[in-house]
Amino acid sequence: MTATPAPQTPQNAPAGQDYPGKTLGIVGLILAIFFNLIGLIVSAIALSQSKKAGYKNTPALAGVIVGAVLLVLGIIISIIVGVTTAATMSTLNY
Repeated sequence: MTATPAPQTPQNAPAGQDYPGKTLGIVGLILAIFFNLIGLIVSAIALSQSKKAGYKNTPALAGVIVGAVLLVLGIIISIIVGVTTAATMSTLNY
């Protein structure tokens, strides 16, 4: 009978050392603030790379959350503006 290995728990990188996806996670977080969809994708890639290596990537996780929330808010605001504009234009064309 073969023993199955215990699942790896995410760990923090040793001080002064990089781990896979660290820089990409920071870039993804910054992009998520200004370019939601692109930042969300980049952050998700960085988070995936870090998880495969067994490290926590807090900036990438924050980028995924920020990107998703701002993307949803942007879509909702766009719909509201579109409906309001359409309603305003229809009342002007009597």
